[in-house]
Amino acid sequence: MTTRTRVTLGRREDLGADCANCFGLCCVALAFTRSVDFPVDKDAGDPCANLDPTDGCTIHPRLRSEGFRGCTVFDCSGAGQKVSRHTFAGRSWRDDTATRDAMFAVFPVVRRLHELLRYLDEAITLAQDARAAAPLTKRFDRVRALSDADPDTLLATDVGAEYDAARPLLLDASREARASDARTRNAPTRNAGAQHTGSVRATTSDDRRIGRLRVGPGVDLLGADLRRADLRGASLRGALLIGADLTGADLRRCECIGADLRDADLSGADLRGAVYLTQMQVNAARGDARTRLDDGFQRPSHWAA
Repeated sequence: MTTRTRVTLGRREDLGADCANCFGLCCVALAFTRSVDFPVDKDAGDPCANLDPTDGCTIHPRLRSEGFRGCTVFDCSGAGQKVSRHTFAGRSWRDDTATRDAMFAVFPVVRRLHELLRYLDEAITLAQDARAAAPLTKRFDRVRALSDADPDTLLATDVGAEYDAARPLLLDASREARASDARTRNAPTRNAGAQHTGSVRATTSDDRRIGRLRVGPGVDLLGADLRRADLRGASLRGALLIGADLTGADLRRCECIGADLRDADLSGADLRGAVYLTQMQVNAARGDARTRLDDGFQRPSHWAA
């Protein structure tokens, strides 16, 4: 059975996958290697054996059971429909060789630009005031204009340079939002006329200790025991968390950009307000019905009930 899906993520509908308006680009343009994520090898440019003539997936409901776990994790950030309907104005890779080659080259460029747009979009909402939001909005408008450009302009774009220019803005927005949240949690409260502070002191230090574990940007936490860890306001930027046990952990306002959450156990974890968390990270992890996510995220079908 052919299945076409539409996924709306985050605050901007155009930055979520709309497979019904895409020519199956992720199923053709990208390569995959036989591994735990895929049962076979496929070269870039070769259509997946499961792609039907209408660009639908013939095994979509059975992807995981058939060994195509990587397909259930992948998210194009809306690049598929952008390239299909806007960049190439509805021309398909099936139409001619020139369109095919150009479309397959442009798709990963637009995908990276759309990923950056999603981060910038979130950073704008994190900004503490209009003055802080202004450079983020300016950068967002620039990247959006690039993503709307013609194929030649896209192929000439230095996407790495765009990320380099945005990175300090993204990190500043995260740092300020986490600091503001910590100040709120640390603020004295009144109860029956008595002033007191919470027993757990909030912190936004990028490096902290959870028991004997050091938690911070780029840290190797492969298989780490972080059950019920208080990671509020922490930075897991670029951290390796493959197979980590985050059962019941509190990751509110935790910075997650670039964190590798493959097979991490998020059962019962609270990820509301997690900074720069993506649907791909959620898809790659394990979770259950108790895992708390912000509106706009889809709960993966492979998570425990």
